[in-house]
Amino acid sequence: MPGFALADICSESYIDLRWSGGSAKFSVELADNEAERAQGLMFRETLGRFTGMIFVYPNEQSVNFWMRNTLIPLDILFFNSKGLLKKIHQNARPLDLSSLFGGDAIQYVLEINGGMVAKLGIKEGTEMRYPMVENKHAVWKC
Repeated sequence: MPGFALADICSESYIDLRWSGGSAKFSVELADNEAERAQGLMFRETLGRFTGMIFVYPNEQSVNFWMRNTLIPLDILFFNSKGLLKKIHQNARPLDLSSLFGGDAIQYVLEINGGMVAKLGIKEGTEMRYPMVENKHAVWKC
């Protein structure tokens, strides 16, 4: 992908994804405390093509998301503690208050522009490389 060098590998500023048939790198903002996770991408009017937000929880847990005050459609990707994609919610509707259940054993959630999952072919089982995924558990180590 243009604009990324090997030196960018395993930085908290980027997430790498790989799956059978493809790969992608996203520039991310980190939301790793309760206040940041609650704010998320609310009130944003745009999101760069290969950018997103990664929500990091202290351990695996049941997670639900909603689109309260979120103005752009999002694809929401739910990963376990190993960085393995367990569930995808595509094109979450702006301002929708419906609860979007991500799963019972989720530790990382990646929000990207709505439609990117379909465009890139991302699917369940995708592996994530990110420094906050503990190497001893990670399916794709830093």
